[in-house]
Amino acid sequence: MASQSSLSTLFPIQSELDSALDEATTQQEKEDIVNEYLKKLDERDDLKIPDFQTGLEWLNTEGPLSLNKELAGKVVLLDFFTYCCINCMHILPDLHQLEEKHSAKDGLVIVGVHSAKFPNEKVLDNVRSAVLRYDICHPVVNDSEAHLWHDLEVSCWPTLVLLGPRGNLLFSLVGEGHRERLTLFTDLALRHYGAQGLLKTHTVGIKLYRDSLPPSMLSFPGKVAVDKRRKRLAIADTGHHRVLVVSSTGELLRVIGGPKSGRQDGDLSEASFNSPQGVAIKGHTLYVADTENHLIRKSQHHRWSGFSRHRQRGGALGPQQPISSPWDVTLGTAGESRGGSEDNVLWIAMAGTHQIWALFLDDGKLPKGSESKAGTCVRWAGSGSEENRNNAYPHKAGFAQPSGLAAAPEEPWSCLYVADSESSSIRTLALKDGAVKMLVGGERDPLVEPFCFWGSRRQRVDAKLQHPLGVAWSPEQSLLYVADSYNHKIKVVDPKTKQCSTLAGTGEAADTAGPEFNTSCFNEPGGICVGDNGKILYVADTNNHQIKVLDLSSKTVSLFPISTDCTDSVPSKPTKAPTLPKSAARKEMPPVVVSAGQTLVISLTLTLPEGTKLTEEAPSCWTLSAEGNEWLLDEPVVTGDIMDLSKPLSISTKLPAVIKDLNSHPNLTLSVWVFYCMETGTTCMMKAACFTQPLQISADPKEEEITVALAHVF
Repeated sequence: MASQSSLSTLFPIQSELDSALDEATTQQEKEDIVNEYLKKLDERDDLKIPDFQTGLEWLNTEGPLSLNKELAGKVVLLDFFTYCCINCMHILPDLHQLEEKHSAKDGLVIVGVHSAKFPNEKVLDNVRSAVLRYDICHPVVNDSEAHLWHDLEVSCWPTLVLLGPRGNLLFSLVGEGHRERLTLFTDLALRHYGAQGLLKTHTVGIKLYRDSLPPSMLSFPGKVAVDKRRKRLAIADTGHHRVLVVSSTGELLRVIGGPKSGRQDGDLSEASFNSPQGVAIKGHTLYVADTENHLIRKSQHHRWSGFSRHRQRGGALGPQQPISSPWDVTLGTAGESRGGSEDNVLWIAMAGTHQIWALFLDDGKLPKGSESKAGTCVRWAGSGSEENRNNAYPHKAGFAQPSGLAAAPEEPWSCLYVADSESSSIRTLALKDGAVKMLVGGERDPLVEPFCFWGSRRQRVDAKLQHPLGVAWSPEQSLLYVADSYNHKIKVVDPKTKQCSTLAGTGEAADTAGPEFNTSCFNEPGGICVGDNGKILYVADTNNHQIKVLDLSSKTVSLFPISTDCTDSVPSKPTKAPTLPKSAARKEMPPVVVSAGQTLVISLTLTLPEGTKLTEEAPSCWTLSAEGNEWLLDEPVVTGDIMDLSKPLSISTKLPAVIKDLNSHPNLTLSVWVFYCMETGTTCMMKAACFTQPLQISADPKEEEITVALAHVF
């Protein structure tokens, strides 16, 4: 019986193949070289690998798979990955392409072998969430203790291992960017063993977990951002490949993209994204890190930057500049803007190249750099190597998959805070000179242990984070909030004292605990932002498919509700009055006598409950209509906003100069929608009321205004 082998046996053999392929100039030469290589492997019996251990957890299958049973007679591609790794994400499109080209009946089966880097990644539910999030449709085995990883002597993520129909080693590819060679190896292996009659056409039982899930409003929301002036939220609904814009009360204002992935500019009905993450919103402008399309997108859905995984310096304009897996964005200022405006730059956490980039929205320059024209996208910090290296020179510093950004431009901070996920640290990037320093997390000697992580000790490097993905700066409190994703907690850092402590979350990946900070639960929260002048936090609780609101005064956590109806398509001048809710208060007023050409003024006093205030950013409004007697008004429906209740609303309308039917008894209908919230809390309520005002038409003309006083207490 042949002994079982590992990659150390294969590497010397394949190195000769790789060298020959590098020198080949034509496709036919490459195919001939690979075919000869496969013939030589047929003569060896020392390349069979060990089977999967029994008792392992499997996903997307009807049961466990074995190289000696279900996978016998198949060419098997093993993808050794861990779900946090950006390079592992980059090869998923290559695997999807192979799956579309070759089915199990053709003889190819792809198996994902999940070998965890962090303790959190060993948990089956977390791996299952990642399989759903990345739309992986092939079998995945949770090799939580890395048995097969060690048996084959795999050394890094991602590693691809192609096996023949006897479970024998054929090829190995390490890292990303091998699509052409992977396709060549797979195609020729299928052809080689198919010609020998060694491939079997049976199917492998696939059972996708996603098919059993009910629909949800959000799917793996990655990031959330606040427009502080207009008090709206932008939510990256990553799993639905779209971005939502909502009011602070949860009213759905705009839906861009989704539900399927795509790469299309255009209006709301045409635009599409592929797993968007970072969002930044200001006024009518929205910026989106379209992560898996390797683009930065802008409101109106025009493309600013393009696709590549190889350029690491930048300097090109707009779509001509290749970028790689932008994970977060935030607005800021670099140097002096020629137009004198603030926010002349969009900072980008470029996870794919382990760098921080700058996209200039106006002419400006980086510290100690040359002038950059509007639209230029350049690297600011990071060598491009994946490492945890601090340095006074930004280009010599090293990041490890930066995934969250927060700007703190005010003195004495004057920096960008960076959630450096793979080094499990929070870093600072000085706005004055680009110096990169450690704030909390990581390791005292990162060259010895670049991937340091764990729980919740509280100070500097002793504050162990585990794959943080989001940071949010509160200038009102001078505090930094952190989405400590794999610890399932929200933490707070005082940058002055370097103290880091848990703010909310038990550390259990769940959504079943109580509403208080110390009993609340999250599941890999990936995004966080500060709202209401530092009083609340919005958290993208990614694996719970929710946005949560943390009230910093009451220390409670609540679910942020999002309406299912979008108001984006409502015309500015409606042709009929909107429908009132059934709970609306309704009052019919005594008739009032009016004449042709007379101006009628309705004075409406509204009183809110004690201890509440009008929600300024919510769409409180009124409408005046005359259903069935539209001739009374200049427009079918007259509308107005309610901005201030300290004095009565004054709504006036002038009757037509000529009224043909003096015997008519028309009605005017005044409807109001009022949003208000507690002065000390974040809960917002909506109440509606409707007033019917009958009119009696008089033949005697009158020029003076007539005023009707109405009042309502909510």
